[in-house]
Amino acid sequence: MSIDEHKASPDPMSDDEKRLHELGYAQELSRSMSGFSNFAVSFTIISVLSGCLTSYTIGLKGGGPVVITWGWLGVGAMTLLVALAMAEVCSSYPTAGGLYYWAAKLAPSNGPAWSWFTGWFNFIGQVAVTAAIVYGSAAFLNPLLDLQFGYGVTLGHTFLLFAILLVVHALLNQFGVKLVSVLSSVSVWWHVLGVAFVVGVLAVKPSHHQSAGFVFGKFVNETGWQYGAYAALIGLLLSQYTLTGYDASAHMTEETHDAARSGPKGIVNSVLISVVAGWVLLLGVTFAIQDYGKAVEGGPAEIFIAATGDTMGKLLILVSFGAQFFCGMSSVTANSRMIYAFSRDGALPFSSFWHRINKRSRTPTNAIWLAAGGAFVLALPAIWNLTAYLAVTSVAVIGLYIAYVIPTFLRLRQGKDFKPGPWSLGRWSKPIGTLAVVWVVVISILFVLPPAKPITKDTFNYSPIAILVVLGGAGLWWMLSARKWFTGPKVQGSAEELAAIEQELQSLG
Repeated sequence: MSIDEHKASPDPMSDDEKRLHELGYAQELSRSMSGFSNFAVSFTIISVLSGCLTSYTIGLKGGGPVVITWGWLGVGAMTLLVALAMAEVCSSYPTAGGLYYWAAKLAPSNGPAWSWFTGWFNFIGQVAVTAAIVYGSAAFLNPLLDLQFGYGVTLGHTFLLFAILLVVHALLNQFGVKLVSVLSSVSVWWHVLGVAFVVGVLAVKPSHHQSAGFVFGKFVNETGWQYGAYAALIGLLLSQYTLTGYDASAHMTEETHDAARSGPKGIVNSVLISVVAGWVLLLGVTFAIQDYGKAVEGGPAEIFIAATGDTMGKLLILVSFGAQFFCGMSSVTANSRMIYAFSRDGALPFSSFWHRINKRSRTPTNAIWLAAGGAFVLALPAIWNLTAYLAVTSVAVIGLYIAYVIPTFLRLRQGKDFKPGPWSLGRWSKPIGTLAVVWVVVISILFVLPPAKPITKDTFNYSPIAILVVLGGAGLWWMLSARKWFTGPKVQGSAEELAAIEQELQSLG
């Protein structure tokens, strides 16, 4: 369309903008992402080179190779069901609010309460997954700096790297969604080629490989708990933690073209491709284990060095860290969009401040720094608690998955009254949604349990405390105040008022 034709058009709004207006919101964010870029953000946050590697020792201790290998496929299958159910709802309501907005619209009654608690579960899960991703990448980088520059591996050094990386991620996000979109697209190829490179080197370089019997059948219990089945269930956290964050595609829909289709596809495809790539990666690393005891202590970094030598091992660590860096950046992106949307509807303290848009870059700058700052605070126990990383991953899994499945539960209750979008599961919606709800109930119980024995200040799982503090505060706030004024997602204004908001942003841009 030429400029003159565009001016002459009586209705220049795209279908995406029309649908966003129907949902009650102005097009404040820059809608410049393609469907591939939308997928890339979720795929980058899942990041098998991040989740699989930074939490690999959880699997080594909790069940060993058999749980790593087969547990990944089992968890991957159940996660795909959760993603399918979520994608169907996303197609009906493509807005940055995502889960909490869906809960408000799907609830048969008490919509504001459903929306409030879904949003807070999503908020704590998003903050926790950002903390876990970035802390895990810092823990992965620290051994490389130790090998290269003698920067010793200590809790203090790792936490300092974590803080620096958080600041860098926030700064990158401030430059605008176009930069994040480009880096996320680069990240997809970095992950795909990175997995191929890591697995290829581990297949060729080591002089010794473990047997197929070891990789597919060896059971190990180093949790301290007597019951092997319990240890194996704890080990599933490796897989379930990795396969999180794909709600990012929903949170980015207000910045994506053809959002009602691109968002759902981004959710499902990011999980499906990650399950395949992650299994290949886990097999490659497990076959390459040289000394199991040292692998438990040093994780994949030790495995890389022992299997391939110092030079190649450092290169593998660097390639993996690059993927983890992209992952942390995208996590801050998705987290900030959820904060922007939640504060747009007045659900966070000082909401008017967190909802502000940088009119030049059209990004939620204040929300970006809250995302980074919240992750920093949540990870503070990592300075003195050896199992803090595992606790943060538990918080991420529980918070996110409860938020993921509440809209699915409410959609099931609606039955035939649910109005699907252009991307629908059809007759498979009910069985898939039911299995998704059951799975989330199971993992929500599982990952608040103590992971190691004996239980000491160094092994204590503080995830139940973190969840109770945040949700207890949200619950108390609801009872004492919010229930009187929080009505769920707000309509920003009439069609004329929404158009005026958009015109002002365009003129300033």
